[in-house]
Amino acid sequence: MIIQIFGKKGCSDTRKAERYFKERGIKVQFIDMKKKGISKGELREILNKYTLEELLDTDGKEYRKRNLQYMYYDVEELLEESPDLYKTPIVRCSGKATLGYQPEEWSKWLKK
Repeated sequence: MIIQIFGKKGCSDTRKAERYFKERGIKVQFIDMKKKGISKGELREILNKYTLEELLDTDGKEYRKRNLQYMYYDVEELLEESPDLYKTPIVRCSGKATLGYQPEEWSKWLKK
């Protein structure tokens, strides 16, 4: 089992997610959103569970810094241009995905 974690180096929830899996001896592949982002195929898989609006971090510093709360925008285009606007971590494994720190959900994955 390999877990993919899409996140940002400075995000505390991303670090907690990495630690959660490493403490259980699960191999983790970390993808830095600021450097690589998410491919269209990976995004399609994540969109099976979440909407684009749910993926947008409306509570984040970058969102507020750009004053996006006062603007109209295409969410898909915005996330494609600025991967730092994603809510993180996005954790993927075997066709499943979670958004944010969700150890209860991950423990279900590990039991199967």
